[in-house]
Amino acid sequence: MAVVGGIIGGGIFRTPATVAERLRSPGLVLLAWVIGGIVALIGAFCFGELGQRRPRAGGGHVYLRARFGALPAFLYGWTLVLVIATGATVGVSVIFADYTLALVGLPNRFSAPLAVAAIVFLSGINYLGVRPAAITQNIFTILKLAALAVLIGAGIFLAAPPAATSGTPAAPFAALGSALVPIMFTYGGWQQTNFIAEEIIEPEKNLPRALVLGVTIAVAVYLLSNIAYLRVLGVDGLAGSTAPAADTMERLLGPAGGKLIAAGIAISTFGFLNLVILVTPRVLQTMAADGVFFRRLAVLHPVYQTPTAAIIALALFAGVLTLTGTFRQLVDYVTFGDWLFFASVVATLYVYRARDQGLKPAFAVPGYPVTPAIFVLVSLYIVISAVTSSPRNSAISAALIALGIPVFLYWRGRGVTQK
Repeated sequence: MAVVGGIIGGGIFRTPATVAERLRSPGLVLLAWVIGGIVALIGAFCFGELGQRRPRAGGGHVYLRARFGALPAFLYGWTLVLVIATGATVGVSVIFADYTLALVGLPNRFSAPLAVAAIVFLSGINYLGVRPAAITQNIFTILKLAALAVLIGAGIFLAAPPAATSGTPAAPFAALGSALVPIMFTYGGWQQTNFIAEEIIEPEKNLPRALVLGVTIAVAVYLLSNIAYLRVLGVDGLAGSTAPAADTMERLLGPAGGKLIAAGIAISTFGFLNLVILVTPRVLQTMAADGVFFRRLAVLHPVYQTPTAAIIALALFAGVLTLTGTFRQLVDYVTFGDWLFFASVVATLYVYRARDQGLKPAFAVPGYPVTPAIFVLVSLYIVISAVTSSPRNSAISAALIALGIPVFLYWRGRGVTQK
């Protein structure tokens, strides 16, 4: 549930239109989503082996620290907290608020307060322990899958024959590459489950299994959703849609269908928001335990055994940014840092294998060393695409990452004396 909930957020309700606009061919659209699914599965295999080798809270931060040193690990956690996870928290909470207000007929001026209320409410649930947070995650993941099942079923079984297509782009290979950028953004999120590895029962066995199964479910859902979109809207209609899920359901079921999918999107974003709030404080906790951040953030609650100070700190940070709107400028910087660290984390697998040659892991990446290399290359390709498409935002993102170096040196100098 955590893996599926981490992948399926709001992207599948929006990015298929961008992919169709760039490819203009149903066959190429589905091929692009298949390729993205294969890359996501490779990533799940890689993170599954990493989680099996080192089942500790903190995910990528832990793997980078163990194999590349404290500074890369800190920069990963710094970027995650400052930009990636906080950006996801703020952005998804606002999407949830916008769709919820539209459903109940309230004006948009209540969006920011409702978004903050959602952050506070879910932070409170996660404060009380992993179990209530996990129950919440399970409920909302099932609900979002049910909403998508309605969309898929209606699109495949109730739709008329597909509309005529507009053909293939003049440069299909280049178009396919550009389409993979939003696709891989939509497939991202499986890695978040590794942040809570230490709190999973038998993580050496269950984490790899959850990653592979969860990503497989998400790939199937994404492919079937795109088939439904294409059957109802056609590739031209999908390319011209700003809300393909709503347009699909309204065409099939009228205004009631639009309301139904809007509720599904609100549920989906709420479940994704819960997962981000569940997993991100564990990275902050491990950074503090390393002595490179406030020590108080590393302390677990004596009863709930959760990093309550880290949960509160992130909730306050995200809440302030939501109310002030100052984080909106940072959302564009996420892709650069996110996929740069994806490549870095998976690259640690080569170091693990080289240093542990005599040990055969219980779970191993199939096709090693080729498959991790494919994932690293695709990740770097997405980083390069982000730089070429938006050099200014990528430069700012790089500057924010580099800002973590003096911060790391400051906290390293204070060492264990910081309270």
